[in-house]
Amino acid sequence: MALPGSLRRQPANRGLVSHCTHHHIVVFLLTFFSYSLLHASRKTFSNVKVSISSQWTPSCLNSTAPELRPYELWNSSHLFPNAEEATLFLGTLDTIFLFSYAMGLFVSGIVGDRLNLRWVLSFGMCSSALVVFFFGTLTEWLHFYNKWFYCCLWVVNGLLQSTGWPCVVAVMGNWFGKAGRGFVFGLWSACASVGNILGAFLASCVLKYGYEYAFLVTASVQFAGGVIVFFGLLTSPKEVGLPELGADEDGGVEEDANRPLMGNDDADDDDRNYSIQATDTDNQPKAIGFFQACCLPGVVLYSSAYACLKLVNYSFFFWLPFYLSNNFGWKEAEADQLSIWYDVGGIIGGTIQGLISDVLQKRAPVLAISLLFAVGSLFGYSRSPNSKPINAVIMAITGFFIGGPSNMISSAISADLGRQDLVKGSSEALATVTGIVDGTGSIGAAVGQYLVSLIQENLGWMWVFYFFILMTSSTILFISPLIVREIKLLLHERRLRMLAE
Repeated sequence: MALPGSLRRQPANRGLVSHCTHHHIVVFLLTFFSYSLLHASRKTFSNVKVSISSQWTPSCLNSTAPELRPYELWNSSHLFPNAEEATLFLGTLDTIFLFSYAMGLFVSGIVGDRLNLRWVLSFGMCSSALVVFFFGTLTEWLHFYNKWFYCCLWVVNGLLQSTGWPCVVAVMGNWFGKAGRGFVFGLWSACASVGNILGAFLASCVLKYGYEYAFLVTASVQFAGGVIVFFGLLTSPKEVGLPELGADEDGGVEEDANRPLMGNDDADDDDRNYSIQATDTDNQPKAIGFFQACCLPGVVLYSSAYACLKLVNYSFFFWLPFYLSNNFGWKEAEADQLSIWYDVGGIIGGTIQGLISDVLQKRAPVLAISLLFAVGSLFGYSRSPNSKPINAVIMAITGFFIGGPSNMISSAISADLGRQDLVKGSSEALATVTGIVDGTGSIGAAVGQYLVSLIQENLGWMWVFYFFILMTSSTILFISPLIVREIKLLLHERRLRMLAE
């Protein structure tokens, strides 16, 4: 008995390996490290919060008094009467950044689908590096401290950094098809975690000289990366004469590999030449509209779920070093280095879970299982003892079950959504859909950063973790229709295979 087309699974990596060239490797590395550098500059801010708070509060409450002579110099940096108000303002800056970042994502996705992705990405990297330099280094060198100036710079930085993710996901989507997408994107989406590790490492190395040098180093490296991207990144295979995705008609592997996971498997069993027909008729696809992208199946559900999940993930990103210093009394540099383990867990989680989703050819059930374990790991981490080894282990486990699903939604699933049947293989939807998913997630994360500082100040850190558990559970709730649908499809496929045998 012949199996339907959707059930004749090819090895996930076969198509990937057979079509991989050195151009694919270069694109993978350039997009990987370009976004890593953007994240490294963000991580710098979270890693030096204790130093900044100390600089902005009266000398009687910290150890900066000997460095702030004469009195006029100390008075110019005296922005807040106590560390609590300084901490609340730092949380406000996180919120401002994420709101502007979210708004920028909605626009950047549309712009990226209409302009050269390489130009947009390079401009965003270089311009953001200059803003980070002004914010953290130049203001300190000039002893210029002003709350409104900081807020304005961070709004601009959020808008500029928003050009990164839609562009790099769109470029990766242009070069890598569905064959092994979960594994490839799972491995590649570690770029954010690698950026966090890089940012934490750079900041901890130069923090003893002053927090301004942490900003200087990361901004310089990011600017250099933007220049390299401008001269070296290939945004599409057609730039070097290679066939675009879906244009290869040599056999079933490529055809099957490019039929998106988000497509309706039941409806397409008899339409075995769909992807080839689509590429024949749409040689020059036009960019999809914003509202058209919102109406694509799965976009709203995954966007809503990602708003809750990114809130939790970015709260660890922004507040973990501060939490370790504040709750356990560990030195800031030690807390920065220890926080790396959360990102290590996220890297491993995203790769393994992406590979599993490739084998199953379903994403939602893998996410659901991981998020259920995430609830337990959050509860365990909230009760971690004052022991660095134990804290690091539980932190890595938490990163595995939270960072992994977050990486999958923002990369592989966004690429699936941008290449599903209703778009007919148009690569011009990738940046727009990615901007919508990540933009909605960033709105949730923006609200969350202010709530975290508010909850921590009034109720304590334990209630912050209860809040994280609630948001993680809400993530499962939002994707529950997709979970039920994909589990039913898995069971249906299993019954058909048993009949075929």
